[in-house]
Amino acid sequence: MESFCGQALSWKLKDGVVELALHREPCNEIGSLTLDELEQFAANLDSVKDQAHALIIYSEMKPGFCAGADLRELFYRSQEQEPCKAVEGVRAYLERIHRVLNTIDASPLTTIAATHGVTFGGGFELALVCDLIIADRMARFCFPELRLGLIPGFGGIPRLKRDLGNAVVRDLLLTGRSFNAAKLQQVGLVSQVVGEGESLRVARATAAQLGKFDRRTAAAAKKFIKPIPYEELRQEIDIFCELFVQPAVEAGLKKFAESKDAQPYLP
Repeated sequence: MESFCGQALSWKLKDGVVELALHREPCNEIGSLTLDELEQFAANLDSVKDQAHALIIYSEMKPGFCAGADLRELFYRSQEQEPCKAVEGVRAYLERIHRVLNTIDASPLTTIAATHGVTFGGGFELALVCDLIIADRMARFCFPELRLGLIPGFGGIPRLKRDLGNAVVRDLLLTGRSFNAAKLQQVGLVSQVVGEGESLRVARATAAQLGKFDRRTAAAAKKFIKPIPYEELRQEIDIFCELFVQPAVEAGLKKFAESKDAQPYLP
C-alpha cells in the first residue's frame, strides 16, 4: 500500500502515517467512481497495520471535505430501472459503502478526519468513522437528507448516537440545519478547532504525536471505547430503502438533480 493515485482519491504511506486524499471535483461527491476507489483503499488497509500507526483523511478540494453522496448519479440511475430494481441497486450501493466505512471504523490505526468547508451528508458520515475530527474553523457539518425525504444512509445515525447525546442527534437529523466547528467541539464531536487552512497541518502534527506511543495499547483502547453498532447500521439501510420508494423522495431527488446551482447541497 505504498501509494495509489486514482481519479477520485489517492493515498500514500510515509513515516508510519497513511494519508488518504479526496480530490474529485467539485466537492468529493461519493458515487460509483469514488466508491470503487474507496473499496480498493479498504482492501489494502489491513496490510499496513504493522507499518503504520495513524490514518489521516482530508480533501484537496477548495469547497470542503465532502458534500456527501452523488445524488445526481443516484437519481438518474434509479430512473433507468423499475422501482424494485432501483431499490435493490440502492441497497447494494449502501451495503458496499457500509463495508468500506466499517473497515475504517474498525481499523487498529488511530484515524483522523482533517475537515474544512462543506462536510455534509455522506461526507459528515465519513468523518464520523474517524477517531478524531480536526476541523478548520470555517467547516460546516450538516445532514440535509431530510429535505429530500430521506435519512442519512452511510451509517450516520448509529455513529452519532454512539458519540453524542440524543438531543444533539435529534437536532442534526430532524432540523437539517448546519453546525459550525465550534458548536461541534462544544458538544464533544470535534476534538480540535483550528485556523482556516490549518486542519491538515494540525492532523499531521497530531499523527506524529500518536507515533510516540505503543501501537498495541492504542489499538486495544480504541476497540474498548469505540464499539461498532453493526445491528443499528443494518437497520439504517432498511429504513433508507423503505423511504427511497416514496414519491416525495423521487420529487426531491429530481429537483436536486436538475438544479443549475453548482452547489445545490448547501442549505
